[in-house]
Amino acid sequence: MQILPAIDLRDGKCVRLKQGDYNQETVYDSDPVAMAQRWADGGAERLHLVDLDGAREGKPFNHYVVEKICSKIDIPCQLGGGIRDRVAINSMLNNVGVDRVIAGTQALKQPAWFCEMVAEFPNQLVLGIDARDSMVATEGWLDVSKTPALELAENYKDLDVAAVVYTNIANDGMLQGVDQATIADMVRLTELGLPVIASGGVTTADDVHNLARVASEHPKLVGAIIGRALYEGTLSLSDALSASR
Repeated sequence: MQILPAIDLRDGKCVRLKQGDYNQETVYDSDPVAMAQRWADGGAERLHLVDLDGAREGKPFNHYVVEKICSKIDIPCQLGGGIRDRVAINSMLNNVGVDRVIAGTQALKQPAWFCEMVAEFPNQLVLGIDARDSMVATEGWLDVSKTPALELAENYKDLDVAAVVYTNIANDGMLQGVDQATIADMVRLTELGLPVIASGGVTTADDVHNLARVASEHPKLVGAIIGRALYEGTLSLSDALSASR
């Protein structure tokens, strides 16, 4: 199971939000490029980048920082936030340098468009499912729909998506672990045949061990994103990597 350190970008800085709340921001570093290098040097195989400004504005905002990160490190990066049209997808993949982009809002609101983009960029689009009480949230988590997360995923189970990033907003940035209901949701996603990356709540090595045990029974659980725990020191990258094995 792959461990993906998260770098959330806002105003060019490395930050974290609590439960996706833009008013509950902690700035961890003013140099996200150096932070990316730190995680790459520490053994990470992939980084998870989030353009928080982009998610809010509906278009890429911190792409200049993302481009610097991609040019400085030798591991792949995936990017989410503000990916809402073909121009953004093409630019991020072919100019900025990420190898995968994450789309969530448009996957819910424009399913035909999402299918078309997956066909044009096979195995380069990640379906981002951000859920509150198992219902899909969009627009940078500012809007909660009435669509169940599993229903959304069901629509795309036969497409060449690179993965599904599943985030329980209630857990994200709270350092309270990954609850069993969220794990159950992820298992159901894997049973659709979709590669799933867990996101939100990973706090200690025990959380990673638990996810790794689930992954041993459900191999489509392919990764875990870790954010605030790495920055607050409740979990080191080396311990997370060891626990994942």
